[in-house]
Amino acid sequence: MDMRPLKHFLVLADTLHFGRASEACHVSPSTLSRSIRQLEESLGVPLFERDNRHVAMTRQGHHFQDYARDALEEWERLRHSLMSEALTLTGEISVYCSVTASYSFLYDLLSEFRTRYPGIELKLHTGDPAQAMSRVLAGDEDMAITSRPRRLPEALAFKSLTRSPLVFIAPPEERPWIPATPESPSADQWRDVPMILSESGLSREMIDTWFRALGVKPKIYAQVTGHEAIVSMVSLGFGVGVVPGIVLEASPLAERVRVLPVKPELPHYDVGLCVLNRRLKSPLIDALWAEVEERD
Repeated sequence: MDMRPLKHFLVLADTLHFGRASEACHVSPSTLSRSIRQLEESLGVPLFERDNRHVAMTRQGHHFQDYARDALEEWERLRHSLMSEALTLTGEISVYCSVTASYSFLYDLLSEFRTRYPGIELKLHTGDPAQAMSRVLAGDEDMAITSRPRRLPEALAFKSLTRSPLVFIAPPEERPWIPATPESPSADQWRDVPMILSESGLSREMIDTWFRALGVKPKIYAQVTGHEAIVSMVSLGFGVGVVPGIVLEASPLAERVRVLPVKPELPHYDVGLCVLNRRLKSPLIDALWAEVEERD
């Protein structure tokens, strides 16, 4: 069975750009256009509205997107189930994580797996950890290494890889705005501290809760994407930041900042692997999931 037209459709639905979609699918723009046109002719409805500048999905296209994703998943599940009976697994798994997570966890996670299943191709995508869980929920990624939220969506399964404290970091040199006694909670000490925080995500939720409990509205100097950028900006002396300890340990700038002994301490960060529960029916996905030994 040729499932390529469905794959072509899903990539174009994601990018809404024929050039980028054809590149991602490793086909020419004309081949991609022909594939989409054949789908539309088979269905009898337009899936995309396009002109020389824009591509947009039609209402029918949005409905077909759900079908195409489910059909491909079911096809992969059947194919890998048949292959598993022959003790052979081939295909691809996409994993999303931050840059820090890629060199903190991937070797231990994947080294034995690659030896055991050489026919499985692993696709790694890195980016803002705040987007990891939403990408898995949307079906854009098979798995993601991310922090466990306060409430885990029912659709997701999660295995913990490690726990890490959230720490306050400051420039090594003294600054008038760095709290003199961070181990003693004081609203006055924190009111005028320039803070460098994540735009969103669990760490941002935790620090916002911390400031509310202290009765202070944080003075935000910058909001950034990714914890690595926070370490960089703090090392340049722009303010105080909050990052997971594992990010600081892995940073090449770790010696250019210092950890503040802030009280009360922030909750620990539970970092692990997440996947849609229904995707665990795939022998391919389940094989990688089974490799993960959950940490207490």
